[in-house]
Amino acid sequence: MDSRSAAHVLSQIGALLQVKGEQRFKARAYAGAARALIALDTDDLGPLLRSGELADTPGIGPATLSVVKDLVETGESRYLNQLSEGLPEGLLDLMEVPGLTAARIQLIYERLGVQNLEDLERVAKNGELADLPKFGRKTAEKILRGIEIVRRDAHLQRFPAAAIEAHMLLANVVKHPEVAHAEVAGSIRRHNELVADIDIVAECSKDPVKVAASFARSPGVREAKTRADPGSVHIRFVDGTHLDMHCVSKADYPVALWCATGSAAHVEEMNVLARTRGFEISGNSLIGKDGKQIKLTDEQSFFKALDLQVIPPELREGMGEIEAAARRELPNLVVYDDLRGVLHCHTQYSDGIASIEEMAKAAQQRGWDYIGISDHSESAFYAGGLKRDKLQRQLDEIDGLNEDTSGFHILKGIEADILADGRVDYDAETLERFDYVIGSIHSRFSMDGDAMTKRVLTALDDPHLTILAHPTGRLLLSREPYAIDIEAVLEKAVAVGVAVELNCDPHRLDLDWRYCRQAKELGVTIEIGPDAHSTPALDNVHFGIGLARKAWLEAGEILNTRSADDVIAFARKRRAK
Repeated sequence: MDSRSAAHVLSQIGALLQVKGEQRFKARAYAGAARALIALDTDDLGPLLRSGELADTPGIGPATLSVVKDLVETGESRYLNQLSEGLPEGLLDLMEVPGLTAARIQLIYERLGVQNLEDLERVAKNGELADLPKFGRKTAEKILRGIEIVRRDAHLQRFPAAAIEAHMLLANVVKHPEVAHAEVAGSIRRHNELVADIDIVAECSKDPVKVAASFARSPGVREAKTRADPGSVHIRFVDGTHLDMHCVSKADYPVALWCATGSAAHVEEMNVLARTRGFEISGNSLIGKDGKQIKLTDEQSFFKALDLQVIPPELREGMGEIEAAARRELPNLVVYDDLRGVLHCHTQYSDGIASIEEMAKAAQQRGWDYIGISDHSESAFYAGGLKRDKLQRQLDEIDGLNEDTSGFHILKGIEADILADGRVDYDAETLERFDYVIGSIHSRFSMDGDAMTKRVLTALDDPHLTILAHPTGRLLLSREPYAIDIEAVLEKAVAVGVAVELNCDPHRLDLDWRYCRQAKELGVTIEIGPDAHSTPALDNVHFGIGLARKAWLEAGEILNTRSADDVIAFARKRRAK
């Protein structure tokens, strides 16, 4: 039994436990064990089980170990069969619908006999769902929208999950005795927020076609289809992961890596440019004016041969990067080390799980000069928003920590709700006490476009507002952006001197990188905010850096590449007008 197939069984058990209303920790234990098994990346769990090494693996407990033992010895899980008995297969698909909890799935299954997405759609449309306790018409409408999202995005993964999966697959690819070198390509290398297929390009020391065929026969593969290019195969694993495997010779590797990385538009535009310069890109070869394949040592030499600046992978979207590279005018893209600190962070004072001191030390460990603490404001009662007495205790604690710390500064911030009428939560006197104010929307998402736009534009007029956070309210793969004229918001932001956030929470990644590119062109200052509710979540900024690079952003265009004093000055400039 290979680790991927076993992990898939554990994931199914975890999902079924949720549907059956079992305690959450049990479902989480199976999901965690599934991740631990995938990380092992082995074709045969038997030796690890018999040696005791599997039992000592973090994330594997007695219950999950018992399931794996069953799988190794019999090829199936009695526990999974027991949980599945009497339940329709399509029931697990309902877990993917935004707004459907396990308890709700149980209810609609028992009361309405809903067994799959088609049944759910029917009862949502005919009114039966709305008649159930604690549902209603609005909930039914929301679930119908959720079904649309599931069907449209069923093949997609958020970037972090896809990137982790890709690098685990890569680790397996490079173990192959006939693979000299391999890299992740495609939309992951371009740092797209959503990913359909994982692309890996492998440089092979022997026949690439045979190497590709060997990957197609790997354990855990449910289906494999050869592609038009020799040595390329599309693989679908038992857990639904899709891999486009490109196996090529050393001579073909540079062009193959470039081709498998760029979007279709980028590749087509590059082909056109090559022809205008007397070259031809044929398969995985660059053909020179003499009709012979040009010898390339790496991907950089491919761009050099075409007399172009090297185009960073994130930019290869067919959005003007080739023309800019030809003019030697590509931007000097921001990198992680450009960040001096972060500003969107939560603590135990609202809905975070770490103390101010813990968040500050974690920021110092990452080499930053400052951290801004921005817990939720009073109106955000659902997130433990700060009432006046609690707020005073927090500000006093920050003062005390700053007195005891040298070479590092904790800034006083707040994430203030933008209320329905556009007012920023708290009165002006209270807002004046903060070094900076983040404004964001956490309610009334269904307002029409004109009303929502007016709401945000009104908030931007408040001189205390420093940063507009997660400006479109999207949650990737679960909630659409709310209706808003984002161009009007960006134009107003630059006019009044408000920074706009690129929120790095991997479920948000909002502002969308395409709008970030537009913001750059308008001259808007961008803040890269981790929206961290724990110390590990400070590393969300890595996702934001990737998208900032896709948006062509340079360090000087980002607020938190500046010093703490400069951030405070940026905020105070508005208040002084």
